[in-house]
Amino acid sequence: MAEAAARAARELRARGVGSSIDQFGELVRDTATAGRVAASYLELADQVNALPADTWLSIDLSHLGLDVDPRGCADHLAAIAARLSAGRRIQVGAEDFSRADAVLACIETVARQGLAGRLGATAPANFRRTPRDLERLVAAGVHIRLVKGAYVEPGGRALPFGEPTDLAYLRLAHRLAETRAQFALATHDGLLREALLAALGPRPVEQLLGVRPAMADELVARGVPVRVYVPFGNDWFRYWMRRLAESRGA
Repeated sequence: MAEAAARAARELRARGVGSSIDQFGELVRDTATAGRVAASYLELADQVNALPADTWLSIDLSHLGLDVDPRGCADHLAAIAARLSAGRRIQVGAEDFSRADAVLACIETVARQGLAGRLGATAPANFRRTPRDLERLVAAGVHIRLVKGAYVEPGGRALPFGEPTDLAYLRLAHRLAETRAQFALATHDGLLREALLAALGPRPVEQLLGVRPAMADELVARGVPVRVYVPFGNDWFRYWMRRLAESRGA
């Protein structure tokens, strides 16, 4: 599977598109499994270092045992980030609201170890807490992916999908631009993307592998940096279900 992801990364680079490779998996419940996952990511980091320079890694921290050993999870994340060659990052994915505090704390812990330049974080626009979290992520100095959000949460925790989340996305993108933080617009919403590119200039855009690939080529032709998320592995079901729910506005 890793070979197929590497091949996809090379093909994307030939089109002028970067990539971020992820090994499917989440919700690890024991430290032994988390250790095996971390070891596989260290090997994957070595493989990524041999790929084009704009190839990054992605991971969900619950795959590294965040739920059972937060300190060990931070140690694993730091080791993987340190293994990457200069200029590459490991992008930490957003998870459900109940894990948001732990995910943010882990990112901050690793960033303080001199690894902020090797880290990326994901900010869901639909979470009501995200404006405050962005302040901490900007202060940590990590790269930020702004997404609409893939988790349906109670109204007290998250905005409804549709106009409320879209407006939050616009406001958060402008706030990030004002801070001069490094960030990317991770959305396939053409109206949002084009409105922000017109207002903010050619900000990096992130897409999912296989979703509107011609748009990536169009953006590159316009001078907009593009990165595509390239997942691989067997534990794909929960990811697929979230993408399906998003596509139906759930």
